[in-house]
Amino acid sequence: MATPALTHTRARSRSTWTMKQRKKVQWTIISIVMWLLAILFLLPFAWMLISSLKREIDVFSMPVQWFPNPLNWENYVTVWTGEHPLTMYIGNSVMVAIVRVLGELLTASLAAYGFARLRFRGRDTLFFLYISTLIIPAQLLLVPRFILFQQLGLYDTLWALILPGIFTALGTFLLRQFFLTIPQELSDAARIDGANDWHIYWRIILPLAKPALASLAILAFVWSWNDYETPLVMLTSEPNFTIPLGLTSYVDESGGFTASLIMAGAVSSVVPIIVVFLFMQRQFIQALARSGLKG
Repeated sequence: MATPALTHTRARSRSTWTMKQRKKVQWTIISIVMWLLAILFLLPFAWMLISSLKREIDVFSMPVQWFPNPLNWENYVTVWTGEHPLTMYIGNSVMVAIVRVLGELLTASLAAYGFARLRFRGRDTLFFLYISTLIIPAQLLLVPRFILFQQLGLYDTLWALILPGIFTALGTFLLRQFFLTIPQELSDAARIDGANDWHIYWRIILPLAKPALASLAILAFVWSWNDYETPLVMLTSEPNFTIPLGLTSYVDESGGFTASLIMAGAVSSVVPIIVVFLFMQRQFIQALARSGLKG
């Protein structure tokens, strides 16, 4: 005859096994749902890639031809070496993105350090007013910027795209929130050793903030790379066009377009974003996990 203690132990083991099985089933269902959603979201990108390898006559054929036959690599040859070479547009986009990213990392980190580490009267009020500028629609600033850059002689130059992106309130906010998670004791110890604010910022805060800096770099790169409105307003010469505006070169004045060439250009323009994200995805996830923990 089983003792009460043995019966209780068996009941607990059975209950624990049941909970493990239930959790396993739940995670299996969640995994299947997530895979289905991932496939659903990737379908447009798959169609874009496949269409870039089709003949123009096959792009919109029904039913959809998921395995193009024959593979038309001439689309990529045309967009890279044709009348409107993608190399020119990509070169402009790379230059604008790199300068904007480096400039924003510098200005945002300096401003974030001041708001997170320096104590001065009205600091929180000033920070609130600075962040409040985020509610201003970007489209509202296009006309003032157009007039300003025209008067400065920077209209129809890449500087008209670079300068507005160097200073952003959102970048300052993200870095400030991350800086607040860094223990104050590190700065205090450095001050005891004779370090000033510049040394603390450069040798302590920035090395510890690499995940946040990588996160902001990814966001700034994507914003710059995909920006269409600003180049549309600020640029008129095709040699200065960036990728989003350059793709419109494959649309004629009557609205007709060559879909296969546009898809080939779009696929080529997505590759740098994927490379940048894969290169810094670990820091990006770390920054998202830590940002906003302290106010």
